[in-house]
Amino acid sequence: MIGDIDQKQIAAELAAISDRSREALIKDWRLAHKQSPPKGISRRLLEYSAAYQLQVKAFGGLKPTVCRKLRQATGQTNRSDQANNTSKNPHGLTSGTRLLREWHGRTYTVEVVDSGFLYDGRIHKSLSEIAQAITGTRWSGPRFFGL
Repeated sequence: MIGDIDQKQIAAELAAISDRSREALIKDWRLAHKQSPPKGISRRLLEYSAAYQLQVKAFGGLKPTVCRKLRQATGQTNRSDQANNTSKNPHGLTSGTRLLREWHGRTYTVEVVDSGFLYDGRIHKSLSEIAQAITGTRWSGPRFFGL
């Protein structure tokens, strides 16, 4: 058992999904996704969805940041994302935000502006470009600045 979760019970419920009727799986889909499944969806995908929802209920779902990134990758947004992300910055940073990073005893400051990132008197398109200028090697800019 993990915490209060009985893994044998979860395994039995997962195994029982294949015995459910298509109508029951469609009902599960509607409850989980708050809409009808796509027309012509396969039984296999309905079963996968039911299994995933069961596991989410037992173990928890994706973190909100992962969900937001998935929505962004598919071009979907919701109102809370739009309200929280007033700039077009992919990292959700608003103009005026300052990023601080200490590197080899020196503190570097980057300011988020509408057109990118202001560092050392110049506008840069990406944080990775700035991280490379600071370190002399290729870095993931968001990782370098702790985002």
